[in-house]
Amino acid sequence: MKSRETLIRLKRFQVDEKRRKVAQIETMIAEFERMNAELEREIMAEQAKAGISDPGHFAYPTYAKAAIQRRDNLARSINDLKAQLEGARGDLAEAFEELKKVEILEERDQQRERAENAAREQAELDRIGAQRVRA
Repeated sequence: MKSRETLIRLKRFQVDEKRRKVAQIETMIAEFERMNAELEREIMAEQAKAGISDPGHFAYPTYAKAAIQRRDNLARSINDLKAQLEGARGDLAEAFEELKKVEILEERDQQRERAENAAREQAELDRIGAQRVRA
């Protein structure tokens, strides 16, 4: 049974690692989305200050152009992270299923052991009872 206990600990560790990875990716997405919204506000403020909202205009603010580029890069990164998040969630679900399988096997073994112990105890009590009846 020791090897199964070790296997259960390993599976739990793997589930915890996958949970941490999912949480880390979710945190990164939230941070990137916050940064994206901040850049959007800065772009709007820069456009309002310059009075030009067309990025193709020759007098369009260079800071706004750079912020648009950063915003677009962040949007791509967010999409990439969302794809990674789906994969990480799938890995987590798979690891959790594997853990549950091992835990179920362990529980069945324990139930079987308890049943065997109860049967042995009952047989011993029956033997003692039969000896008392004979005596």
